[in-house]
Amino acid sequence: MLEQMAVNADNINKVLSTFKVSMFIGIVVNIIIISVLFRLTDMFINKLKEKFINQDNSATLSHIFPILQKVIKTLIFFFITASFLQSQGYSLTSLIAGFGITGLAVGFAAQQTIASMFGTLAILTDKVFKIGDFIRVNNIEGYVENITLHSTKVRTLDNFMVTIPNNIIDSNIVENISRAKKRKIQVIFGITYDTSEVKIQKAIAIIKSIMKSRHDVTQDFRVNIDALDNSSINLKLFGYVKTSSIITLEKVRSEILFEVIKQFRAEGIEFAFPSQTIYMAK
Repeated sequence: MLEQMAVNADNINKVLSTFKVSMFIGIVVNIIIISVLFRLTDMFINKLKEKFINQDNSATLSHIFPILQKVIKTLIFFFITASFLQSQGYSLTSLIAGFGITGLAVGFAAQQTIASMFGTLAILTDKVFKIGDFIRVNNIEGYVENITLHSTKVRTLDNFMVTIPNNIIDSNIVENISRAKKRKIQVIFGITYDTSEVKIQKAIAIIKSIMKSRHDVTQDFRVNIDALDNSSINLKLFGYVKTSSIITLEKVRSEILFEVIKQFRAEGIEFAFPSQTIYMAK
């Protein structure tokens, strides 16, 4: 009786030892497989990154590849771990249900973060803008300094740094001013009502001549009498400057205004200012 019990105990010990050894070997093998697949994923993502950045010449595309890399590695780890646990007798259904409940809780807690990540993907895949572009979104305008997984950092003209969540950008209209081929210039010149018809024509000719002499404006500009205001005859200049830069636009506008002032004064054409004429009854 005692001998039989001793034999059974030996058999149980052998089974347990075999089970422990097989589990240990399985863990080691799975770790090796995961490591190899992780390494292959890194190589694949690096090759993909080099290809896309060389084609697009855009550094902002590099932000999407770390996301893809983490997603692929997470899936590899999950499926290999789940397969190993199932081979050891664990219920895969219970495991997936546990992951599902955990994922649901995390999803509710990180709803805004996930929305921002999807916003980032939309910005980068649609090529809405890149670092260095001048954009306007949600009444904020400035130069894009950085694009992260969660937000975009914009440097305004007041030199303030504004951080905008990418889900906000994705749900609003974005104006990429840097991609404009030309910028509008529109100026009203008010001259006095006692300006003669000859000088009015001369004023129009002066503005046209200044615009024609510039190589940095398009030649489809218009100059005309726009309105008879309370105290002035308004001449309107409408045209385009060949630039996407607001700094260049302001510089060209300033030079045009200075030249108009200079030539108007030389011709004796006076600018109007707000005034009133009062008639006194006798």
